[in-house]
Amino acid sequence: MIIVGVDLGHARTGLAVCDKAELLASPLGVIAQRNWDRLAEQIVEEARRAGAEALVVGLPRNMDGSEGESAQLAREMGQRLAALSGLPVDFLDERGTTLTAHGYLNETNTRGKKRKAVVDAVAAVIILEDYLRGRKNRAGET
Repeated sequence: MIIVGVDLGHARTGLAVCDKAELLASPLGVIAQRNWDRLAEQIVEEARRAGAEALVVGLPRNMDGSEGESAQLAREMGQRLAALSGLPVDFLDERGTTLTAHGYLNETNTRGKKRKAVVDAVAAVIILEDYLRGRKNRAGET
């Protein structure tokens, strides 16, 4: 199943997509949009272009596991995306994904403007990879 991963941000939102076999997650791009209605439309447009059959949105939980304002906004965006796209939307705890993305970019010596332009897409890839790993683990349990 082709799934699009979404790393929501206040200024930039990263997108990633996996192949039909759910083996490889790749960056799809970054959307620079502060208006959440337009952002939802743009995410759905990109998901349609990619042939997405589902979406997974990063859920920014607090370090203690509770959900704050950012998590509530992510859930609201998920509802918008489901309504606009007609696709199932799932959520994945994204604690630490941006930090991990910065670590990957450090390893590749990606700096400055280039780093700022890709960090959100890399975070979306990490969200999607974690989600795919979870799907495989759940499938192995049945």
